[in-house]
Amino acid sequence: MLKRLLVMTAFACLLVTTARADDGEALISFKVMTPETALEAAQAALGDCRKRGFQVAVAVLDRFGVTQVILRDRFAGPHTPETARRKAWTAVSFRTDTNAMVDVTNAGTPQSGVRHVPQALMIGGGVQVQAVGALVGAIGVSGAPSGEMDDACAKAGIAAIEDKLAF
Repeated sequence: MLKRLLVMTAFACLLVTTARADDGEALISFKVMTPETALEAAQAALGDCRKRGFQVAVAVLDRFGVTQVILRDRFAGPHTPETARRKAWTAVSFRTDTNAMVDVTNAGTPQSGVRHVPQALMIGGGVQVQAVGALVGAIGVSGAPSGEMDDACAKAGIAAIEDKLAF
């Protein structure tokens, strides 16, 4: 628990210190998905996987890694909700889709150490949700036969809400 608190504190400090000192701004603004938009994306991702014959879980997190929605199809494995959440958390935290992180974080690579970050899961299926180039959250999918297939379902969820993300 202490390790998790230290990681969360370090992450919060990083967020606070990323603003330039000469900005002169006392406050910052950001966008997040509404719960309704997050739910729509999750339902679309779940529906896409169902059409492909996969029983999965889908998690949608906000830009800070906080869960907004988790859906689990009736026959998806008991591990899939947490796996989907961790994939989405990894995509948000590292600001990279997890599919892109699989090979570059393998054992023996310079980036392999990030696999030891608590909650990080370097398996395909965690996809960033962006609106006009700004990170607003992530979708994680777990339960399809491969990370690439999880990834495709997550992208279908994002495609379903793209019109709502243009601000």
